[in-house]
Amino acid sequence: MREGRETAEILIESLPYIKEFFGKTVVIKYGGHAMVDENLKKNFALDIILMKYIGINPVIVHGGGPQINQFLKKMNIQSNYIDGMRVTDGETMDVVEMVLVGKVNKEIVGLINFHGGRAIGLSGRDGDLIQARKMKIMKEVEDAPPELIDLGRVGEVTHVNPEVLLTLDTKDFIPVVAPVGVGEEGLAYNINADFVAGAIAEELKAEKLVLLTDVEGVLDEAREIISSMNLQKAQGLIESGTATGGMIPKIGCCIKTIKGGVGKAHIIDGRIPHALLLETFTREGIGTEIIL
Repeated sequence: MREGRETAEILIESLPYIKEFFGKTVVIKYGGHAMVDENLKKNFALDIILMKYIGINPVIVHGGGPQINQFLKKMNIQSNYIDGMRVTDGETMDVVEMVLVGKVNKEIVGLINFHGGRAIGLSGRDGDLIQARKMKIMKEVEDAPPELIDLGRVGEVTHVNPEVLLTLDTKDFIPVVAPVGVGEEGLAYNINADFVAGAIAEELKAEKLVLLTDVEGVLDEAREIISSMNLQKAQGLIESGTATGGMIPKIGCCIKTIKGGVGKAHIIDGRIPHALLLETFTREGIGTEIIL
């Protein structure tokens, strides 16, 4: 009986959030440990299906770095990185596209569909969904002019064509997007999945952008989790050096996305079962919320 009452209380607690987000779009970057652990993969699929059934429109953008590394190793292709970004020549790009679009994307779609959802896989090439250009990185060199770093076929988003996503939404499908963009010359580009998710969220004027990570959230100077912060505080963490490593681009992505019209951004721990539901439908939430 006690378990029944607790379940009822949880459902009642979630009701205001269900009403608030009904009919709204939530863009989720799916990556990290949540894409590897079998139980977490199943939990993620169920979370997405539940969100869809109660009237929320989830759009998934996924990564796939570890899977790409595995295939490159099998093919005896060396993985090289500059400032944390994969150097992507033509041969590497073929593997990236094959793994992201042909393997990882279809596995996610299959998992959602197996558990009762209606997902469709896409890459940025489909319907010119993600238009891109070659990313240019300038590196400061002591006592010399800045050096242009060539990362090969690494791109940045120039435009998102929302037509295909809006069409799928009208038919109640769940889009699952691989972060491969297409340039003016028809070449495919490897793009950071966080920034693809952010660009899609901006274009769709999403209610939320959620980044699933392998950390608890954003930490303050005392290494405590910040549950909620505004853009000014988020920018201050970067400028002060409190935010480090891979957290810097994630916070930067959230800042840009909110400035672009998205309601809120969240950086949450995808290693926690049902992290999406806990962040969306409970008072306490998990991880870090970034607001205007």
